[in-house]
Amino acid sequence: MNHDARRRTLLGLGTALAGAALLPAAAHAAASRGTFPKGFLWGAAIAGHQAEGDNVASDAWLLENIQPTEFKEPSGAGVDHYRLYDQDIGTLASLGLNTFRFSIEWARVEPVEGMFSVAALEHYRDVLLSCRKHRVKAMVSFNHFVTPAWFAARGGWEADGSAQLYARYCDKVARHLGDLIDVATTFNEPNLPRLLFGIPGPLSGMADNPRMKEMLAKAGQLAGTGKWSSWIFGDFAKIEAGLLRAHAAGYQAIKAVRPALPVGFSIAIADDQAVDGGEAMRDRKRAIAYEPWFRAIAEHGDFIGVQTYTRELIGPDGVRPPPKDATFTSAHMEYYPQALEATIRYTAQHVKVPIYVTENGMSTDDDTQRIAYIRTAVAGVANCLKDGIPVKSYIHWSLLDNFEWIFGYGPHYGLIGVDRTTMKRTVKPSARVLGKIAQANGITA
Repeated sequence: MNHDARRRTLLGLGTALAGAALLPAAAHAAASRGTFPKGFLWGAAIAGHQAEGDNVASDAWLLENIQPTEFKEPSGAGVDHYRLYDQDIGTLASLGLNTFRFSIEWARVEPVEGMFSVAALEHYRDVLLSCRKHRVKAMVSFNHFVTPAWFAARGGWEADGSAQLYARYCDKVARHLGDLIDVATTFNEPNLPRLLFGIPGPLSGMADNPRMKEMLAKAGQLAGTGKWSSWIFGDFAKIEAGLLRAHAAGYQAIKAVRPALPVGFSIAIADDQAVDGGEAMRDRKRAIAYEPWFRAIAEHGDFIGVQTYTRELIGPDGVRPPPKDATFTSAHMEYYPQALEATIRYTAQHVKVPIYVTENGMSTDDDTQRIAYIRTAVAGVANCLKDGIPVKSYIHWSLLDNFEWIFGYGPHYGLIGVDRTTMKRTVKPSARVLGKIAQANGITA
């Protein structure tokens, strides 16, 4: 498998969100003037495992630290966000952003099956109180890919009873922390396996990758159960079925504790563009990767989150490489900020709930490129608002340069750089640009 193609596809496919129903007239008028509706959420995101460090009871930790592994390097100490959360939230607020999106790590809350850590729950309560102190809305993901190692060792989302175990965890978190959460998602990009592997493309043969199979076998052996399934590593169809059941169960558990809390999930979604007669293949991809989740949000969901980074060209034979004259990000993904507007519009055609942009961004060491990306993407959101699409947020990925899964610490998506030796934070100019847009609540900034 071509390494660049794998990087391009995996990192290029992170994101999605949804909504329909017309905006109130006042909000529509505001959007037409170039300003955003009152109460619009401007923010930045991190994920626990990617930023906190030392998430040692998780499935990802084991996979990162065994041989063979699909991971370039282990997450290790992360970027020390577990300790420096108040500093990071304070910086976000000082920039003018009003929303912090982060995940609670199930592996910290329930490191051993049935044993819940009050210390971990209290830590996340402190994080939420920090949001309140800095007058920042808390958008919380109950699961951002990573699960406890014991959960993966019993078969992960493929195993019977996984939805019930997840609902039990959601109930614990909602009871301990729910009063401080402003917006919640059950899952981050639960459709990612189908998005990556649903139709012919650079990654479609990953299920038969011998090293991945050996990695999972080694993890099962070390766990003592002889099986292991986590995130995108396992039987994709069974993982999807388990996640769909778990979302419904988790949604109901959270709403039972806090009925008024907006709860949804975020999906990964690319701007799928048919080329050379590829309309049928494009539609096949959409039916596989998105439509099950559009149906799920209709049954159990108050909103849908869109997470978009780039476009994908699809011909009759499957995914095509980007054009020869394309500009690429440092993650080997096509630079295409216009994708966000397209995915919001596509999603709005299929759902009848509000749409939150929960992730959008690019990996680059040229911050002027990131600034241009943000301006174009935000202008696309404004265009959608002008047309009455109920978009409620723009959350940038990511607040910090952090661990980017199998690619390690190489990609730099952050508005804030981190020296991983000293953990010193450096605010980039792009952070200030987004902050000024947020303060003005409009692209006129």
